Amino acid sequence: MRITLIGAVVVAVALCGSVGVTGQAAQAAQAAQATHAEPTSAAIDDYLREVLHDTGLPGLSVVVTHDDRVVHAAGYGESSDGTPVTADTPMRIASVSKSFTAMAVMTLVEDGRIALDRPVADQLPGFTMADPRAGAVTVRHLLNQTSGFSDTTIDVTALESATSLAEYTSGLAPGTLAADPGTHYEYCNVNYDLAARLVEVASGRSFDEYLRERVFRPLGMTRSAASARVVQPADGYNSVFGAWISRPELPGFLDSSGGGGVITTAADMGRWLISQNGDGVQLVSPEGLRTMHTSSTVDEYAMGWIPEGGTLLHSGNLFTYTAVQGIVPGTGYGFAVLANSASLQDDTYDVLNGLIALSEGRQPESLGGTRQLLELGLGLVTVAAVALGVLGVRRSARWARRRAGASPWRVGVRFVPLLLPAVAFTAYPDLISVLTNGRTVTWEQLTYFAAPLTIAALVVALAGVATAVARLLRLRTTVH
Repeated sequence: MRITLIGAVVVAVALCGSVGVTGQAAQAAQAAQATHAEPTSAAIDDYLREVLHDTGLPGLSVVVTHDDRVVHAAGYGESSDGTPVTADTPMRIASVSKSFTAMAVMTLVEDGRIALDRPVADQLPGFTMADPRAGAVTVRHLLNQTSGFSDTTIDVTALESATSLAEYTSGLAPGTLAADPGTHYEYCNVNYDLAARLVEVASGRSFDEYLRERVFRPLGMTRSAASARVVQPADGYNSVFGAWISRPELPGFLDSSGGGGVITTAADMGRWLISQNGDGVQLVSPEGLRTMHTSSTVDEYAMGWIPEGGTLLHSGNLFTYTAVQGIVPGTGYGFAVLANSASLQDDTYDVLNGLIALSEGRQPESLGGTRQLLELGLGLVTVAAVALGVLGVRRSARWARRRAGASPWRVGVRFVPLLLPAVAFTAYPDLISVLTNGRTVTWEQLTYFAAPLTIAALVVALAGVATAVARLLRLRTTVH
């Protein structure tokens, strides 16, 4: 899931940044444009080294494929234990996992063990919901995210305590739908976690085992799994006012999650991208591949892929990892960008666009400064709030003397601006949920990649409360 919580703020800051061309990468792009040649591994490497320098990311692993070949696969920076990031460094890819879940389902569809257009309830014992409309949800609805499932009508936080996909499925019983199946698109991880359980029931294997046996192993993806017990990713990072802090992943992330459980490497992703472009080892028929790449009749979302122009994309954002993949069927190129970090600014998508530009002989835009500028602004807000809070407390006696004879109503109005930030902060997760189209957001999540925003909001709220309390105490003393 690409969950940059304050996307609007990030975009606003990004628009203020300069748009230019990286040095060596620009020269490489000009040369490629002139000859229409495939960018060399060296040219891609120059671009990525400049990206790492300009963005300040702690680590990055990237693969670029063309037709049936890997053009470039490498890692940059370091992991949280100080070891260099390479093309073989395992990282979580979050919602990029959804395309793998869709592939697992499609292999079983073509084996005749899952039917795309039959109700899930007919194929998955134990799946019931309080809403009778759930009986009409088909497998296709799950993969197209048109089932009617929504974070607003299902307690997805409670589901995080499940220890298996079977328990997860039974936990859906009290949930309801937000719309009739097949009529409305809404991004919800429940769709793909339920699809993963369907894979387990249809195959008789755990979801992780099935992925490894029927998807990863045939493609040669030897360092990929959907369980940290099989492939252990290093801890990732969060950026806190410009400092990268190593953090363990949030607890409660379900092993074998179909919505975001895959752990893989850039090298393995290269094999996946080649197959997705119709070359190399094929796991399903050409028609099955086209089905997964085709938008539903309700929204552009396909099955773990989002068509944008001539490109198929999907990004992912966990709390210490970000990732994005893309294929361009018209040119045969494939791209994957994996980062062992998460912050208010997700650079992986912009890196992928830069790689696409290189593949087309165009000049990639520079990426540096957005995260740094955003966090600098939030840092200045935090410092200013502390200063104003201290000043407000120190001047509270003077403020109280001036208003000793005023009516209570007039005095009360003066407290409103001071307390509004605190009121807003109590509703902080709900406000962020609104910005993310109803996705469930918890307080704990907001201490991860949104940490600078959370700290700034908390300090502003505390400064207002401290000033209000000091003024109220002084006012009572003055009156009496």
